[in-house]
Amino acid sequence: MDKPTTPETAKKKAPSIGVALIPVLAMALLLGVGYGVYKIKPQVLLITAAFITGCLGLLLGFKWADMLKGIVDSIHKAMPAILIMLAVGVLIGSWMACGTIPMIISYGLKLISPQYFLLTACVVCSITSIATGTSWGTIGTLGVAFIGIAMGLGIPMGAAAGAIVAGAYFGDKMSPLSDIPNLAVVVAGSNLFDHIKHMMWSAVPAWLIGLAVYFVVGLGYGAKTVENETMTIILETLRANFRFSVWLLLPMVIIFYAAIAKKPTIPAMLVSSFVAAALALIFQKASVQELATSMNSGYPAHTGVELVDRLLSRGGLMSMMETQLIAFTAFSFGGIMQATGMLAVILERIVKLTERVWSLVLTTIGAAILAAGITGSSYLSMIIPADLLAPAYRKKGLAAKNLSRLIEESGGIIVPLIPWSMAGVYITGTIGVSPVAFLPWAIMNYLSVVILAVFGFTGFTMAKRVREDETQAGS
Repeated sequence: MDKPTTPETAKKKAPSIGVALIPVLAMALLLGVGYGVYKIKPQVLLITAAFITGCLGLLLGFKWADMLKGIVDSIHKAMPAILIMLAVGVLIGSWMACGTIPMIISYGLKLISPQYFLLTACVVCSITSIATGTSWGTIGTLGVAFIGIAMGLGIPMGAAAGAIVAGAYFGDKMSPLSDIPNLAVVVAGSNLFDHIKHMMWSAVPAWLIGLAVYFVVGLGYGAKTVENETMTIILETLRANFRFSVWLLLPMVIIFYAAIAKKPTIPAMLVSSFVAAALALIFQKASVQELATSMNSGYPAHTGVELVDRLLSRGGLMSMMETQLIAFTAFSFGGIMQATGMLAVILERIVKLTERVWSLVLTTIGAAILAAGITGSSYLSMIIPADLLAPAYRKKGLAAKNLSRLIEESGGIIVPLIPWSMAGVYITGTIGVSPVAFLPWAIMNYLSVVILAVFGFTGFTMAKRVREDETQAGS
């Protein structure tokens, strides 16, 4: 039975597909040109897209109060994951201050074996990126050192850079300290630890296949030895500035236990952070003021060696602000789209193309790669597809962690392979190798997408939705 028409609802017009697509095309144009060409901050561009959408909403007869409610509802649903992102900032700062992350980096560097350079470079960069939660920091420090070793060994630069990038981004996407997985779960509405465990089905096989290729290819490069001054400086600086102990692994053990036992995420992170703070007082002789600074603004490394300071100076609540602003502005755009019915119109058309699970998976992969190519942003390549496709996953009874896995591995991890992206430009400027040269060797980055497509066709690992609130552990 049709709902009765009231004076209020009569003023509102149902948007056509043409009108509904205007905000999406406007956002694609703004981000593609504004961010991709002129490097304008995406927050401003997303606000502009939200403004355009709001103007269309007014023309359709919606009031500002309707659209504001859509924005608030959209942000409200994401608040648990946004709070986790803040907890991650505190966690990184405390782990740096107590020496947990510096110790992991130090022991990771000792794994270097010139005979198996490609394999070792990938493994060490993976370990470091998991520990630090940053692919860019790993590439900008250890990546530079490994490129120097590769030049001394006569190893092709493309192969060396590919192993470095694959390792750094594998660690980045599997680290609970990284902004990429944290943002993926925010926009998809899943749980962080569930998301990371779900990614292991595709990420670990792709990583292991890459290691096997590096091992076989690396055997042909010989068993030369070379002294690398950069590595020596990093190791000596870490040992001189931190006191290492097996007790420094305790904060990490707490996090792993919480993930395995499906304990609440935020309390586990805060417990780990305050245990790390206590260890910093005991082992590193840090003051309470220094610990507070590390948790709020990030760990301020003052080792006297710029390379090491650049690697260690990170974390804190404030480090998450830019990522959160991108999320808030994206949710403002999505909230207006949803409140005005424009998102529903688009989704109706998309759902017709995604009658089966495999077509939904391929649509998600295609949308993420397209967004990555247009915007060149890891963040936006995840936000845009998630905003459009999250309702389709709910309608098919699929868990949100399927969506968060797909957008991260098809969007966020593909971005560094795009020459004009911010990550591609950064990598080229840092280690002097373009994405065109290292793309074939960054095996993990693109093989994960192939594996996900196979999962979509077979239905393997495509988890069913089991509860209403999927931000809870065990979803």
